[in-house]
Amino acid sequence: MDAAKRQRYEKISMELTRLVGGRGNIQGVAHCATRLRIVLNDNDQADLKAMEDVDLAKGVFVAGDQVQIIFGAGLVNDVYEVFAEHNNMKNMSLSDLKTVANKKMNPLQRIIKALSDVFVDIMPGILAAALLTGLSGVLGNLDFVKANETLYGINRLINISSGAIFGFLPLAVAYSACKRFGGRPILGIVMGCIMLSDSLANAYAAAQGTVDVTTLRIFGMGVELVGFQGGIIVALLMGFVTAKLDIFFEKKVPEVIRLLLSPLLTTLVGALLLFTVIGPVGRGLSSGITNGLVWMTQNLGVFGYAVFSGLQQLVVITGLHHIFGAIEAQLLADTGRNFLNPLMSVAIIAQGGAVLGYLVMHRKEVKTRELCIPSFISVLFGITEPALFGINLRYRFPIIGGCIGGAFGGIVVYVTNLAAVGFGTTVLPGIALADPAGGGYLNYVLAHGVAIAGGFLMTLALGRFMDKAAQADASDAKCGAPEAEEAAGAEAESAAVQGAHRAEAAAAREEPGREAFYGYAKGQRIAMEDVKDATFAGKVLGDGVAVLPEKGSVYAPADGRVATIFPTKHAICFESVYGTNVLIHIGVDTVNLNGKYFTARVQEGDVVKRGQLLMEFDKEQIEKEGYDTVIPMIFVELPPEKRLEAAAPGPMDPGSETAAVCRV
Repeated sequence: MDAAKRQRYEKISMELTRLVGGRGNIQGVAHCATRLRIVLNDNDQADLKAMEDVDLAKGVFVAGDQVQIIFGAGLVNDVYEVFAEHNNMKNMSLSDLKTVANKKMNPLQRIIKALSDVFVDIMPGILAAALLTGLSGVLGNLDFVKANETLYGINRLINISSGAIFGFLPLAVAYSACKRFGGRPILGIVMGCIMLSDSLANAYAAAQGTVDVTTLRIFGMGVELVGFQGGIIVALLMGFVTAKLDIFFEKKVPEVIRLLLSPLLTTLVGALLLFTVIGPVGRGLSSGITNGLVWMTQNLGVFGYAVFSGLQQLVVITGLHHIFGAIEAQLLADTGRNFLNPLMSVAIIAQGGAVLGYLVMHRKEVKTRELCIPSFISVLFGITEPALFGINLRYRFPIIGGCIGGAFGGIVVYVTNLAAVGFGTTVLPGIALADPAGGGYLNYVLAHGVAIAGGFLMTLALGRFMDKAAQADASDAKCGAPEAEEAAGAEAESAAVQGAHRAEAAAAREEPGREAFYGYAKGQRIAMEDVKDATFAGKVLGDGVAVLPEKGSVYAPADGRVATIFPTKHAICFESVYGTNVLIHIGVDTVNLNGKYFTARVQEGDVVKRGQLLMEFDKEQIEKEGYDTVIPMIFVELPPEKRLEAAAPGPMDPGSETAAVCRV
């Protein structure tokens, strides 16, 4: 990570830490593919509204009692790295975070999260099988592939590979579920092997009546020796049961014989439960889910499809969409076709159409372009969280337009009888999963074209009479918050301090609304462009001034408060009484010293007066270590209506009563 990026992410980390209620309110932090996930002691202390305006953030919401900030794929890894380091939680494991978060979840949320975790582990294998199936389907329909023995042979191998992965999917699910619920993963594999044993009649053959099924009598019950091919729900249940049995016997069996007896008892009891209880119950659940979905397609017809694709993205908002993976897997196992995948895919692309609609309406706004364009790109690869939480939900009418567009796409899916031969990927990559029968690829493109056009046009139409109200609300919220903050600050500030500011303004003949920042270190003041560092000289973090210090002391440049002190103490975020934020950065790359040679003389949240000592550092020792000790003061969040006026280079004295370093 280069210095410019790191310093930008440090600024983001400081701001997020302040907005979540400070470092003391953070219990844990982790990240997924697109989101920074933070578990707080008290979510009420977090200012979610203000977090939406943090640099690079595309949306903020609370799910599973975690505050989740969407940054997007790739970017979130770097932001997490710096944020975790900033809050001394870099070595915290994801399992630790899950444990903390799970304690705050309700039972339904825990079940949904557990299902998601099971399928996340094995998703690469599922995706490989699905894509191989799609590739085999494409090649199998080409005449020149059939006529060429080498190409035909390669296609057969592809088909065998994909079939093998799907054939052993229950084993993979049992393994992942056992691991997720705390058991030894190898015992999940053992249970999966039992489910697919060659000693049992093949489940598909038994269903067709082409194989004899042996029935045993155990405790007076008839137990049919039928395998569990395609038994995804059974595998989920068995993974859970196996894990709990393993944990139980590991605790109860004496240590002397535990190594031999514990896995034996887990496997024996698990196998008995599989054939007598879990198997029949799981098959009943699987049959009920599949029959319910098939009933929907047969009895609700186009209406059922339209409702599902229209509302599917609302389910994503709740987090319940993770359960669809298990349902899709079961649907494929029972029918060989997955009609849910294209329905979810058109629902996703329709939200992308809504993003484009909003972008067209606000194309002149730089912030909107920065938010909408990467969000739409994420949608193309099946990731809608940036679009949903950053734009569509935030402004209300785009989510409605997207849902209507999704319903239009669902109608096309129904009319064209579109389905998938796998699951796990959607939109652009998802075309590889489309069932090629009946012009499936063309129908896939058509359905998505209708959905994105529907989302786009409906957003434009709804925006005609809904957008003004939404923008007014946003404007009120943005304007009201600073006014309230300024009022609170004014009440807290003493009359003497207010009077001092007025006296300073009069002495400097300043216009109302302007403020001055004075010397913050003793030394030679230089322009930002003269700092020997590309990040500061290029004003990547913002404009400001800098000083070549004579002594190792840093002082408050104005009356205000200490917002943040970095754990490494090389930087301080200071907020003036007027709400202007500055970053005082001591040295270049001094973060690498990890706090060595730095001593803070104030704490985060302290209210300070101009000229008060903030930080001391050993200038000579830092320079001996090879670091430049220049001290830039950067205005990181200067409002667009304000501009910085820096004084000419020259001597700087801390807290000078006669000359301001800069004015805004």
